[in-house]
Amino acid sequence: MKVLLVEDDPSLREGMGELVSELADVQAVGTLDEALRALAADRFELVMTDMRIAGGHTDGRGVLQAARRQRHPVAIVSAAGPDEVAQVLHPSEPDALLIKPFQVDDIMELVERFLALKRQVVAAAGEPLDGDSPEWREASPGVKSADPARDGTRLWLRLAPEAAFPWSHPRSAHGILLVEGDLELDGERYAAPCYLFLSLGASPQVKTRAGALAVCVPLRG
Repeated sequence: MKVLLVEDDPSLREGMGELVSELADVQAVGTLDEALRALAADRFELVMTDMRIAGGHTDGRGVLQAARRQRHPVAIVSAAGPDEVAQVLHPSEPDALLIKPFQVDDIMELVERFLALKRQVVAAAGEPLDGDSPEWREASPGVKSADPARDGTRLWLRLAPEAAFPWSHPRSAHGILLVEGDLELDGERYAAPCYLFLSLGASPQVKTRAGALAVCVPLRG
């Protein structure tokens, strides 16, 4: 698993990188441009960024918006209080907030929360649902869904070729593993296998060209 760390203070970047590296592979960068290049080149289970990077008052917002477009979860790390963070990032909201100074346990718990979600999604994908199972229900034309455990802990989606539907789970963030086919979310296209993150309140238009099979798990806590 991979974490992108964006922090312009070299000593803090090194220290945070060493901590996070105990849980995941870390790519640590110090500028907005480096962060955007990293996001264009790779996928991450979590993006952690300072709100102010190399003197830029809103550079953290630039990282957040780029990561959000590509369906990565984003944690803002900042010495500013929650109200100031909300004002600077508005109308966007991060998926997590870590206020400086922080304890070691704080950063480790934050990172582990998002890594655990990826593990849960992968585990759910390891228990595939037969295409003929009576659990499948038609959600909309060309779209079927199934909640085999009947407890909301995982949701399967199967889309026929050229199907489309609006994502309708805005009350919780979700990790999604695209197992087969392709998905297009608000114009961004992804091909299987691919792990995606839909933030709290997200409501993208979901389309497919060839058809798709995906499993979704809500973020807990």
